Amino acid sequence: MTVPPPKETFAEDALAARAAGLEIAVLLPCLNEAAAIAEVVAGFRAALPTARIYVYDNNSTDDTGAVAAAAGATVRREPRPGKGSVVRRMFADVEADLYVLADGDGTYDASAAGALVRQMLGEELDFLNGARVHDTEGAYRPGHRIGNYVLTRLVRVIFGRQLKDMLSGYKVLSRRFVKSFPAMSRGFEIETELAVHALELRMPMGETPTRYAERADGSASKLRTVRDGVRILLLIMRLVKDERPFQFFGGAGLVLILAGLAVGAPVVLEFLQTGLVPRLPSAVLSVALVILGVTTIFAGLTLDMVTYGRREIRRLFYLSVSRRAAP
Repeated sequence: MTVPPPKETFAEDALAARAAGLEIAVLLPCLNEAAAIAEVVAGFRAALPTARIYVYDNNSTDDTGAVAAAAGATVRREPRPGKGSVVRRMFADVEADLYVLADGDGTYDASAAGALVRQMLGEELDFLNGARVHDTEGAYRPGHRIGNYVLTRLVRVIFGRQLKDMLSGYKVLSRRFVKSFPAMSRGFEIETELAVHALELRMPMGETPTRYAERADGSASKLRTVRDGVRILLLIMRLVKDERPFQFFGGAGLVLILAGLAVGAPVVLEFLQTGLVPRLPSAVLSVALVILGVTTIFAGLTLDMVTYGRREIRRLFYLSVSRRAAP
């Protein structure tokens, strides 16, 4: 799959954005990216000349902060470890009308930022995901690719089918998305939380292919396929529990009821044949499992009504956030 080149230069859009008074912020969370960050900052500066570029140093042990500052970025630090912690801090600190979120490792195509911003503004979106298209096998490790496919498919089945590359770190976000996003994750599961937030609030959202390249020499991936994959899976389970309680507790309740019926079936058959219940513990266990299952289903129904009300409040808050930053 090839990424179509932009049809227009960003110069025209920069003039339009400046005329409209839009303030664009490029957000780059970084950990030990001294080898790539200068080129990344320069790339976004060329693509979005009116934007302010923020590099958040997450306890780097190399010269990431100094290199980024020398390249012209605004450098800040977040001591709490994990990409989710950095994103939470960036969203809280930075005031802008439009946010471009990417990684500082040079894998995302900075030159595509202008086209992404044009699409964001032209389609009046609140969430635009840059789906990765890799040119070489080394850019996207097989384990990461398989994990991304499985986890994205899971989220598509449960929450919505708008995204094909949920775990991409290249996104353009509106102000009202950023300022209504709770950001509870600590690590790489933040991308899943971002996607589900947009899906659950039924935001205008889109996805477009962007080139994904190999890391610069001297830059190493901080993502661990198994460890972070398990964390993302656990987050999805928690989000199902929080956002789809009837599915979560209803499924658990159905399993309990079926288990109770399986345990109780031999007891019932024996009673019908002999009129006796010699296996009293099995009978008690069966009844207990069925009662617990029914109770769990009703708990899911109750929590589903509470969640519906909470989702309405969250959407009202999202809609109440101004699209423009205060002057």
